Parts: sequence; structure tokens; C-alpha cells
Amino acid sequence: MRLAGGSRHWSLESNAGGGVGGAFTLFVMMVLTEEVRRALTAGRLAHLTTINPDGSPQVSVVWIGLEGDDIVIGHLMRGRKVTNIERDPRVALTVEAEGANSAGMANYVIVYGQARLVEGGAPQLLQRLAEVYVGPGVRFPPFENPPAGHVIHITPERVGGVGPWGL
Repeated sequence: MRLAGGSRHWSLESNAGGGVGGAFTLFVMMVLTEEVRRALTAGRLAHLTTINPDGSPQVSVVWIGLEGDDIVIGHLMRGRKVTNIERDPRVALTVEAEGANSAGMANYVIVYGQARLVEGGAPQLLQRLAEVYVGPGVRFPPFENPPAGHVIHITPERVGGVGPWGL
């Protein structure tokens, strides 16, 4: 069996009292490979997809960074992606990557995962990401006293796409 996206840590936890013959749930934590980490931190815009209340997709173009194995996104205001994540944490994120396969298709990464919101910290994260996306020495957000906003943390569950991480 080939596991896309890198190594995984496995653990079993009983959800039926731990008795013999009880049901077990398997929890998987994705560890991002160096190739995927490079693609996610190369300063290319990402596309974050959340789920609207009616089940339709909602897509936002976002700046991304990494904190450990979490993908992080800063959001100053209370927008649709924030309310969607509060209701349903399932997300998908895509980003183009360097290179192409032998057929000439550009490399890209798709990350499927669970998002969680952390209140505050968005201006500081956006300032850090602006150094990558806009350039050194830039001030972002470009106004006084920005709201604390939210930092979206995405915990990857599965990685795919075209490139050394793809299936």
C-alpha cells in the first residue's frame, strides 16, 4: 500500500469501552513531506475551498504558511470562509508547485483536511506572510489597529495532486 503525502502515525483507540472484540477507531495524523512543505511555502497563492450551508463549494484565494504540520491562513474579518469552517471544518486547499510531469502537466498539491479557528493573531501572521507574498519590508495590513481576526489552522489528512506527492 502506498501512502500519499508522507509517513503517517497510527494509533488505535477503543470507542466501545476497550473490551475484547470491541469496535476500534483508527486515527491518522498526516506528516507533510519536504517536497510538499516546499510547495506550500514557495509563495504561490492557494485556493481554499470550504462548504457553504447549501452544500455548494466556496473558494477563496489565500496566502498560506506552515506552523508545524498545520497550514495557517490569516483572516482579519468575519467572512464566509470563517462562518463555513465554524459550521463544517472540512476543507480542501490547492496550490501550484514548481515543475511538471513527463506529460507536461504543471505540478500542484491538493491538501484535504480539517480546519480549526483560533481567535486573534491574524495581523501578525499576515505580516509574516506579506514578506513572502509581497516582498521584504512591506507593512501589512497597511492600516493602523487592524482587528485581531482569526488564524485558520488546517490539519492535513490526505495529500494528492500532480508531483512527487501525487498518486
